[in-house]
Amino acid sequence: MEQTTSCVLFLAFVLLVFASSGVADPLTYNVLNYGAKSDGDFDSTRAFVAAWTLACGSIKPATVYVPPGRFLLRGVVFRGQCKNNAIVFRIDGTLVAPSDYKVVGSTGNWILFEHVSGVSVYGGLLDGQGTGLWTCKRSGKGCPGGATSLGFSNSKNIVIRGLTSLNSQLYHIVIDGCNNVNVDGVSVSASGNSPNTDGIHVQSSTGVTILNSRIGTGDDCVSVGPGTNNLWIENVACGPGHGISIGSLGKEAEEPGVQNVTVKTVTFTGTQNGVRIKSWGRPSSGFARNILFQHAIMTDVENPIVIDQHYCPDEKNCPGLVSGVKISDVTYQDIRGTSATEVAVKFDCSASYPCRDIRMEDVKLTYRNKPAEASCTNADGTASGLIQPSSCL
Repeated sequence: MEQTTSCVLFLAFVLLVFASSGVADPLTYNVLNYGAKSDGDFDSTRAFVAAWTLACGSIKPATVYVPPGRFLLRGVVFRGQCKNNAIVFRIDGTLVAPSDYKVVGSTGNWILFEHVSGVSVYGGLLDGQGTGLWTCKRSGKGCPGGATSLGFSNSKNIVIRGLTSLNSQLYHIVIDGCNNVNVDGVSVSASGNSPNTDGIHVQSSTGVTILNSRIGTGDDCVSVGPGTNNLWIENVACGPGHGISIGSLGKEAEEPGVQNVTVKTVTFTGTQNGVRIKSWGRPSSGFARNILFQHAIMTDVENPIVIDQHYCPDEKNCPGLVSGVKISDVTYQDIRGTSATEVAVKFDCSASYPCRDIRMEDVKLTYRNKPAEASCTNADGTASGLIQPSSCL
């Protein structure tokens, strides 16, 4: 009897310590309690900011909860620094951008987190309602640049999991100036002719992983900007879109480089490009090095493997100079499938700074059931294993 009493007292003590340690269930702030309405017409921006302010100001872990329904948000910024480093944004509903693209079209961002740490976004659908702006841009009229649907700026220890982004005006997800970001199970969808709707864009960031995601859009599925280090992309399905692109680089004369990038177990279906590195033809201090493209399957891809150091979309305002971006230590390993064009491998490198240490290992790409072709300009490297098309390095 005495032993049983001691056990009960000890258990009560443990539970008391656990509860007082801050590890207990986090505080939950339901946006409905702060004036949000789930009808898709009422502007719930203030309610979301109010819930965020309380979560950010809490010294204990906190959750901002978005229940089922459609919640209209105008442009909103969720700012740190917060008093705790464990805030969950749990979305069971849909966040809807204004149908009039001019409302947020000139702001650059629709939903932005900046200077935050330990924020996790789980689930939900972001409806950017970007079709009106796309139509405007295709017509050539004076249109605003558009707004990124979800941005993280100057933040760290971020998780984005199970999120769906639909019809963004501009980029769907942007990670800029961040450290330690995990993107997992994301779905991105926009039409193949939607302009500048990159799926996930990473720049000036370290320690980013992008896993288990499906991206169909009108621009790059994943784009990698200057200053990106230690990026890991795995199990991503791309199409439609412009492929997974490092760059464009070299737009500025003084520019940080890109290094330590792994892209593995990826599929490309009907895309404009597969795995691409691109830089502008102008002087630059930029570089791209220690890049691995591994286990990729191409299905009817226009340019499965490409390095383009004379990048100039639509051939407008091309600088026409020699690229200063230095590309080296790039490996293509186990790349297979079909090309929609005869030239499946194209290395068009800088005359002043040729591509160095390019490695091709077990590459098999066909065009209309025949071996495709390869084209090399100013590229140096090696080939091993089965190589088809025949190496031009």
